[in-house]
Formats: sequence, C-alpha cells, structure tokens
Amino acid sequence: MLVDSHCHLDFPDFQPDLDQVIGRATDAGVGLMLTIGTHLSRFPAVLAVAERYPQVYCTVGVHPHEAASETGVTVETLLELAKHPKVVGFGETGLDYFYAHSPRAQQQSIFRLHIQAARQAGLPLVIHTRDADTDMAAILEEEYAKGHFTGLVHCFSSGRELADKALELGLFLSFSGMLSFKKADSLRLMARDLPLDRLLVETDAPYLAPVPHRGKRNEPSFVSATASTLAGAKGLGIAQIEAATTGNFLRLFNKVPG
Repeated sequence: MLVDSHCHLDFPDFQPDLDQVIGRATDAGVGLMLTIGTHLSRFPAVLAVAERYPQVYCTVGVHPHEAASETGVTVETLLELAKHPKVVGFGETGLDYFYAHSPRAQQQSIFRLHIQAARQAGLPLVIHTRDADTDMAAILEEEYAKGHFTGLVHCFSSGRELADKALELGLFLSFSGMLSFKKADSLRLMARDLPLDRLLVETDAPYLAPVPHRGKRNEPSFVSATASTLAGAKGLGIAQIEAATTGNFLRLFNKVPG
C-alpha cells in the first residue's frame, strides 16, 4: 500500500470527479490520503472530504500565504478543531519567502502558533518552506528547545543543511513529483543519501504532477510515480519504498488507525 501524504482534495480542481479520483487512487494501490488544510475559513470543506471517504484523513491549519488574511487564529481554535477523529495533524504551516503573499513577521508568528498546538496535542505538523531555509532552521531549533514536537517538511526541495536540521530534530521529509523532474538531479542525489526511515511520498495534488504525467492535473494515484523515482534514486525495489514510506506515515500520523 502507498500513502499520499499531502494532497488538496477540497480544491475546485477535483469537484467534478472526486469519486473517480479516489477510485483511481484505490486502483493504483494508494490506501490512504491526507488532504491538507490551508485556510481555517475553508476547513469545513476539508473535513467534509475526510468524512466522506474512509481512506482520507485531514489536517487543520493556515498556509503561510494566508497568514495575513486568515485573522484570529489561536492555539485554542486549532486544538479544538483537532479533536475530530479525522483530523490527524496541523498545517500546512511554515514560511514562504518566494511569493511573500504575507509579511514575514506574520508568517513566523502563525507558524509558532501551529508549533505550540502540535506540542500540546501531540500531533504532527505539516511544514511548508520555500526560500526560507535559514529562518526555518532557526525557528525549528528555537521551538524544539521549548519542548518536543513532531512533523514533516512537505514537498522537500530545500538544501541539505535544512534537511539535516530537520532530521536532527526528529522530523520527517516528504518528496513530491518534483523528485522526478528532469532538472532535479541534485534532489535525487540528496534523496539517495537520506535515511529511508524518515521519508514519505506525496503528490501535492492538484500541483506538481510527476513524470510521466507532467502538464496534467496531479492526483493521488500519481504518487506511485514519485515512489518509483525514489526507489530508483535509492537503488531499491518499489515494494521496499512502499513498505517504508507507509510505515513512516503511520508512525508519524499515529492518530490514523494502522
């Protein structure tokens, strides 16, 4: 069984044919999917997808792009929403300095709120980071010094220093279809050397469709292509990658029944 550890099934892209999308994932051996919260204001739609399908779980949180627009986020609100049995983590949250849709200070503040919630609830964070390696590493280290929390850096495409810092703090790393892109040689070399017991795979659907699906709407069934690329990078069989990444997901997101 494979797990798509990060997708956005509540997005309008999937409204016309969500049943078929889920069916294709099942046919492709994708036994679990994690659909990710990006706005508190849109969380009911995220939860509705998770409640509709037994193999879908969700997270609750605010994407760094929305840090300025999603006002009134509190630790208490996040904790209350996370009591639902289908909510298994917080996020996606983090820092995105590439697009800078929200001021950096607001991104950092709301990121720390998510970390506090994760620490209190004992649930993992789904971390987004882009062009923010230095600040991301510093915040993770500062916050970890205040108390243990778990999580993963999703769609990992940052440098080795951030990868090492995340691993040092006990976090996991998740690879998306970017791993299969023609110009991603350095990312595949990094994946080759990273410990398999800390890696997951994802689609980030509807974005970042892997080879050979480039240019199409991404969907959870395509996570098998990313898993195949990871297997090739590490010189392992696909069955080993399936077993390891699924086991890692269930170990991290331990609210999901195994």
